[in-house]
Amino acid sequence: MKNNRVISLFGIEFPIIQAGMIWCSGWELASAVSNAGGLGLIGSGSMYPDILRDHIRKCKAATNKPFGVNLPLLYPQISDHISIILEEGVKVVFTSAGNPKTYAGLFKENGVTVVHVVSSSKFAIKAQEAGCDAVVAEGFEAGGHNGREETTTLCLIPAVVDAVKIPVIAAGGIHHGRSMAAAFALGAEAVQVGSRFVASLESSAHQNFKNSVIQTSEGDTRLTLKEITPVRLIKNAFYQRVEEAYTRGAGIDELKELLGRGRAKKGMFEGDLNEGELEIGQASAMFNDILPAADIVKNMMQEFKNVVSQAPRWLDDF
Repeated sequence: MKNNRVISLFGIEFPIIQAGMIWCSGWELASAVSNAGGLGLIGSGSMYPDILRDHIRKCKAATNKPFGVNLPLLYPQISDHISIILEEGVKVVFTSAGNPKTYAGLFKENGVTVVHVVSSSKFAIKAQEAGCDAVVAEGFEAGGHNGREETTTLCLIPAVVDAVKIPVIAAGGIHHGRSMAAAFALGAEAVQVGSRFVASLESSAHQNFKNSVIQTSEGDTRLTLKEITPVRLIKNAFYQRVEEAYTRGAGIDELKELLGRGRAKKGMFEGDLNEGELEIGQASAMFNDILPAADIVKNMMQEFKNVVSQAPRWLDDF
């Protein structure tokens, strides 16, 4: 992959990006993925500013490889997070849930590589115009930062690739080498992986949540709460209450009250499988083990190479 633009952009060995998931992506996971040759991301959306600084410093101590921070732009203390990122010398930032134009210029002035997460080709174009170095195109299958349009990864990736000139990183449903190869066939130059890394030893998710993730089957998750922030949830007691609210015609205010504060923390970080918000992608139905992050990267790359090596044989059949 000598000509891969994403590898060159980040200075990494493999085109595998670990998603910056709230409550699951601390310094242990980010450093483990980076040490394995991918790009690890600290998920800042669930962190107070001082916690983010601590995770950045611990990640720097745990790896000498590139890593980054995922920065949801709707975070209430966004200015504090940006100051810490710049003060600590983080060189890669993935933004999401907002307009990248607001802060892309500031990051670029400070030598930071900026990538924005999008769910449509329209927003990919806006990210390119804002000066982003790449985009993550995340399909309907994903757990978080999902699009209201419900465009699947299979349709989204080629649309975004055709719409922009900057590198496209595919996300949503990607969890093994076969799905990675499919993303490359669609024109992506890297993949971002979330759900598979939730079920890793280094993930900061609660063990109850990890166990719940590897026990899910097809149809056990559903995209919901599109009026607030679209997320894909495991169908538990809290999810059923959300569905009941929709059935009686609940408005945005009632949905926000039902969601409340700390619901995601309760589920994913504290392990309350009944009343917590359990965000995960459809890919969770496709694996059933908890592995070291390095093994996940290694297995993905090996299977990816095996799949790609079969391409000449497929062509011989036509």
